[in-house]
Amino acid sequence: MDWSNYFFVAVLAFSLEVIDGSFGMGYGTILAPAMLMLGFDALRVVPAVITSQLVGDFLVVFFHHQFKSVNMSVGSQHFKVGVMLAVFSLVGSVAAVLFALNLSKFALNLYIGVLVVIAGVVVLVTRKETRDFSWLRLLFLGSIASFNKGLSGGGYGPIVTAGQVLTGVDARAAIGITSLAEGVTCIAAVLTYAFSGTPIDWELSAALAVGVALSTPVAGFVVSKFQAKHLKLIIGVCTLLLGALTIFKTVRVL
Repeated sequence: MDWSNYFFVAVLAFSLEVIDGSFGMGYGTILAPAMLMLGFDALRVVPAVITSQLVGDFLVVFFHHQFKSVNMSVGSQHFKVGVMLAVFSLVGSVAAVLFALNLSKFALNLYIGVLVVIAGVVVLVTRKETRDFSWLRLLFLGSIASFNKGLSGGGYGPIVTAGQVLTGVDARAAIGITSLAEGVTCIAAVLTYAFSGTPIDWELSAALAVGVALSTPVAGFVVSKFQAKHLKLIIGVCTLLLGALTIFKTVRVL
């Protein structure tokens, strides 16, 4: 690629990470298909997106903490939730990879789309309710989210973010916690690519990472200005739309 192409993907990454860092979903789900439609090879896109997402996830956690949307001090409730989700992401991903060997791509994508739509509908229907925090519900939804990540590489942010809201976690905190958990998952994915011998396009990764890094303070500021009840509505709508988009893309090939 020439420098103009690198600049374009950096701007694209910036825009999508503002959305992802602000509402807990959308970066990889939208960026990867968009780059494929632009003509990028999948073997270059996926590792580059994951590598750049790793940078974005941890930076956006820092800024969410600085803007006091989430408390990521070691030992805090939010930190414990993030660590628990991260552990389940790693374990669930391995189990899902083994299970996915017996499923078709169509079945996997349709499953993800339907599940994300259901989560979005539930968030919208219950957005005015106040729920007490439940480790049991979080454990259940965290397991589903990590399983999704291992099955198809997607469907993580919408389920984890919406799932936390449904288990009683504050909407602003849920976004920062999702970034922490997904960041740990991305570390494992990058290491897997590195040790498996799969080449990583570091120039493309760097271009995406620059755009992502510049967006994180913007996302942190945006979340700090939203009230929880408004964020619940936005999270529900975004989750529903991403799920519907996944279903549409899946059944379109029939």
